[in-house]
Amino acid sequence: MNQGTTILTLDNGYHLWTHTEGHGNIQLLCLHGGPGGNHEYYENFAEKLADLGVQVSMYDQLGSWYSDQPDFTKQENIDKFLNMDYFIDEVEEVRQKLGLDNFYLIGQSWGGILTQEYALKYPDHLKGIIISSMTDNIEEYVVNINAIREKEFSADELQFMKSCEAKNDYANDKYQKLIDILNRGYVDRKQPPAISHLTDTVATPVYNYFQGDNEFVVTGKMQGWDRRQDIHKINVPTLITYGEHETMPLATAKRMAHVIPHARLETTPNGGHHHMIDNAPVYFAHLKKFLQDVENDTFAD
Repeated sequence: MNQGTTILTLDNGYHLWTHTEGHGNIQLLCLHGGPGGNHEYYENFAEKLADLGVQVSMYDQLGSWYSDQPDFTKQENIDKFLNMDYFIDEVEEVRQKLGLDNFYLIGQSWGGILTQEYALKYPDHLKGIIISSMTDNIEEYVVNINAIREKEFSADELQFMKSCEAKNDYANDKYQKLIDILNRGYVDRKQPPAISHLTDTVATPVYNYFQGDNEFVVTGKMQGWDRRQDIHKINVPTLITYGEHETMPLATAKRMAHVIPHARLETTPNGGHHHMIDNAPVYFAHLKKFLQDVENDTFAD
């Protein structure tokens, strides 16, 4: 496989930015979150996993910062691309075009949704999956982020937030300051400067369409997504990894680890939603152990 950056031309004519680093027989494909985020928190994975011989491939999904961005003011593009089926099939097309087989798939947040969906639809080429900071349904996520808000804010602050949300006044300065408090506590606890930008790199049309305005409201098309009745069909070795201080409910992770036939749950102390950055040594120790155990045929759920 080519090392470095490769621009893939999809069958639909659009282009995706991809990047591959590392040498070895273990192949890992990384799916970023958002939706509409990008690959950047995977940039050091090849270095961190080098002693295992892991080849790490990452890409920006269609609409995201480094890849082509269709005009989502056009309804035809919304209908064609802003749906779950498109992004699941995009993973399979990327796999084919990169020549991956018997590979591991890791998905962070929204990428964790795609990882579950891909494992259910295209299981044949998978050696294992890593579901990083994602539930198997949106309902329990919403319950948890509402509980976080109630814990962190006074009744007046909560009422103010709900008033802003009812009026779609998400740009309100006071509202944004409250969201910043939540982000610092539960999403990016370390507040790393290395992946900051001078401008916002989130693909806002994609994010807003699926999620909503921020991580603590779900008003988009992800509402109602639910695979609780299906995840028992995932038969490949599965690592579920959560931060211990994040947006996703740990109780859901424990249930998922019980229901998926060959699953292991690992949690990262002092880790938020991006616990691969908040507490990298623990996160990568868990990931490396999972990969080693599957490779050595010593994985036990």
